[in-house]
Amino acid sequence: MKLTIRDLDLRGKRVFIRVDFNVPLENGEVGDDTRIRASLPTIKYAEEHGATVVLASHLGRPKGQVNPKYSLEPVVPTVSKLLGRPVAFASDCIGEPAKTAVDKAYKPEGGGVVLLENLRFHPEEEKNDQEFARQLATLTDLYVNDAFGAAHRAHASVVGITKFVPNAAAGLLMEKELEYLGRVLKSPDRPLVAILGGAKVSDKLEVIQNFLSRVDRLIIGGAMAYTFLKARGVPVGKSLVEDDKLDAAREIEAKAKERGLKLGLPVDHVVTERLEAGAPHELLKVGDPAIGNRMGVDIGPETVHNYGLMIEKAKTVVWNGPMGVFEIPEFATGTSSIARAVADVKGITIVGGGDSIAAVNQAGIADKITHISTGGGASLEFLGGRTLPGVEALTDKT
Repeated sequence: MKLTIRDLDLRGKRVFIRVDFNVPLENGEVGDDTRIRASLPTIKYAEEHGATVVLASHLGRPKGQVNPKYSLEPVVPTVSKLLGRPVAFASDCIGEPAKTAVDKAYKPEGGGVVLLENLRFHPEEEKNDQEFARQLATLTDLYVNDAFGAAHRAHASVVGITKFVPNAAAGLLMEKELEYLGRVLKSPDRPLVAILGGAKVSDKLEVIQNFLSRVDRLIIGGAMAYTFLKARGVPVGKSLVEDDKLDAAREIEAKAKERGLKLGLPVDHVVTERLEAGAPHELLKVGDPAIGNRMGVDIGPETVHNYGLMIEKAKTVVWNGPMGVFEIPEFATGTSSIARAVADVKGITIVGGGDSIAAVNQAGIADKITHISTGGGASLEFLGGRTLPGVEALTDKT
């Protein structure tokens, strides 16, 4: 067990909270505040318990250079509005600008909040540079990691800084992520159903392999299904296929069969020539050579029905990855149907990955999901059985 923010004495302290504010910016404003909202309970907890809060995050991939396009300054008004109090901005995450902003915000009774500039404006962040980590640590008395989405990265603000602070604790969001995802791996309510979609088998290969011995049913959708279908010798036209993963797909199918595990693959699909709204499309049975040079872009109604039967009596469902190109309305039916099926489950439902989160929001059923995981890559690595550096670095409870 790791220390959590609830184990710390916060009164009068400066608390460095590593958050995941890697949010989309549209015309200089936050386009989707899901990740910011997810960290509010931790920030508010720290404030209410007398801490001055120092928030640190990355945004995008500025490649270790200052790039105004990736500045966190446009995020300040959203954080301020959601917290209902002013939030100061430091024009750098280390050095004089950071120190001055934190000193100015500090109040012995707590309540001050500062957001530091993008950590990744410094190449040292991604290199887990010890001197850079030490400089971050000079801004704080205590460290809290609430950025599960960055926990699989051994970066200075995630791992390095923990060597220079007396205690490193999990935030409330991090704690929740570890609780729900840990339950899936250790003691899930059964039947346990995993739904994996998205573009590439390679992205989810570890998860699939780790799940083969754990889940009761495994559903495959999205473009990654076509690697499995091609491995069976089925005509897939110009559908996205990873040819170097065909053997891995055959091996997964063989292991699933050996275990008596029900593996769901599409039996019908929507095919088209072009990935654009309004493009002509047709519903075909999987294996119909009429696919020609077209590509599969969504699961069909028979597949939706089959998957629905596999999902409906589940006690735990983990879903990561859409069933098709859901960004285009004509090809979104399969994904939204699965979202509604997951929402109807009378048990624990966990949805992870940016596209799946967007899909449940689009379907208007986010409030019916037990836990929406903010960490795409991190949740995949965790479910794949890996130890996350950011979790490992936290202080153990004694």
